[in-house]
Amino acid sequence: MTIEFPSPTRPAGDTAEVFVGYLGYFRETLLAKVAALPEPERRSSRLPSGWTPIELVKHLRYVELRWIEWGFEGVAFDDPWGDRNVDRWYVAPDETFAGLAEALRAQGAHTDKVIASSDLNAVGEPGPRWDGAEPPTLQRILFHLVQEYARHVGHLDIVVELGAGAVGE
Repeated sequence: MTIEFPSPTRPAGDTAEVFVGYLGYFRETLLAKVAALPEPERRSSRLPSGWTPIELVKHLRYVELRWIEWGFEGVAFDDPWGDRNVDRWYVAPDETFAGLAEALRAQGAHTDKVIASSDLNAVGEPGPRWDGAEPPTLQRILFHLVQEYARHVGHLDIVVELGAGAVGE
């Protein structure tokens, strides 16, 4: 699936539509870049930090879960840090790129529904996600998610260039 970049010159109905557009673009760009890598490259690291492209897919799914469901909606989760194992990202050997991509898209669909049904100025539910701080507004959370995706997709650009020679946005 390819999504056109949500250029600032493209009209949008409202700010919520802008957030949905950018988050959808970054999700699909991430998945397309990882899909372009051979399977061994998806599960290996070319960086001193050691993260792998498939771990990044799982991480970003959990980032959305932590900020939207666990945070904004206040849903209780047994393991909202399920993308980690002892302070680093982790993907079990039996987890597949296809399964993780499906989970990321499902999480994104949930985020899109929350955006569509909520006021951007609504404040998140109090809960353990905020570690005692006041919950932020949905708009502030969405700005954070956009920057998180943009930053990580930029990291992935470099990894994909090293692993497969592909360049571009």
